Amino acid sequence: SAPLAAPAVAAPAATETPAAAQSVTGKPVVRPDVVGHRGASGYRPEHTLAAYELAAAQGADVIEPDLVSTKDGVLVVRHENLIDGTTDVAQRPEFADRRTTKVVDGVALTGWFTEDFTLAELKTLRAKERLPQVRPESASYDGRYQVPTFEEVLELRERLSARHGREIGVIPEIKHPTYFDSIGLSMEERVVELLDEHGLNKRNAPATVQSFELANLRDLNENLGLKAETVFLSSVTGAPYDSVAAGDELRDYDFYETAAGMREIRAAGVDTLGPAFAQIITKEKDGSMGEETAFVSLAHRAGLEVVPYTFRAENQFLYTEFRSSTDRNAQGDMVGMIQPFLDAGIDGFFTDHPDLGVQAVDVWMQGKKEHPGRGVGKTAQRGLKVR
Repeated sequence: SAPLAAPAVAAPAATETPAAAQSVTGKPVVRPDVVGHRGASGYRPEHTLAAYELAAAQGADVIEPDLVSTKDGVLVVRHENLIDGTTDVAQRPEFADRRTTKVVDGVALTGWFTEDFTLAELKTLRAKERLPQVRPESASYDGRYQVPTFEEVLELRERLSARHGREIGVIPEIKHPTYFDSIGLSMEERVVELLDEHGLNKRNAPATVQSFELANLRDLNENLGLKAETVFLSSVTGAPYDSVAAGDELRDYDFYETAAGMREIRAAGVDTLGPAFAQIITKEKDGSMGEETAFVSLAHRAGLEVVPYTFRAENQFLYTEFRSSTDRNAQGDMVGMIQPFLDAGIDGFFTDHPDLGVQAVDVWMQGKKEHPGRGVGKTAQRGLKVR
């Protein structure tokens, strides 16, 4: 299937010179996609138009908005429906009475929630950095930006594509679908409508819809008219909440790492898997890099692409051998850490630091030109799908 950001983005690197990177099979290597995770969220408050603009400027192929709903059914872009950590809502006396406790996906949470605000009310809030101690530079932009709607991000995507002369992809994630459905604010229908309105609801369009649950992806593909590609996200532990809600103890994230689980995902019309990167190369108890798993080769065998999350440049988020010092918030060698994942055959990756993500791919592609067939991962060695 097409890379996340559509062929126009991925093709040039593999074909621009006679010395193009070659795989072990002699075919050109397709350039893996760099996804700006919540925008360039290592540098600007996440899920703001400024974060997406910077991601595109830094060379990201795709920008990622997480979707939640307002009280009046508008899709807005926040990592969670709980918004105290990413907006100034707690400092707003006019909304003090909206603070409440809810159970979302089986977890009790206390704070302020998007579904208790109209769009007009949410638009009065301002975004802030979620990790101010880790990212003080980003926190210096607190208070400048609004919470964008999904529609505003789709409009921005068009402007950014025109500005940069390349198609910028968009990869919305529908957050907590079972929960939002249960309170009468299902988001799937509106996602399809908006993609339709923006000419993105088709195969090979620069748009892909993701979810940590499989039921809503199946529904989108089979019943709601979604033609764009889909990504099933997974985690090292736990289970999708649609499985939990259905009392299905078999279908946890471990099951979906197996060949049988991946066949079910593919049968639901899903195109791509979005695992945590530790599902591809494990993390040892001491924080160092462990073994490469069979995840990528199983996925490719099942006809699924693999786009792991989330590479972050600060030491605390890196495997120990790529840390620069004991300062948890200083930047280490993210570019180096990504190399073995690219060697393992991933088709792209999410990163908070798109500039470094692009650099990592550049380094890897250059290595491919100089040493065809080196470090092509288990996938290529077994003669399976090589991108």
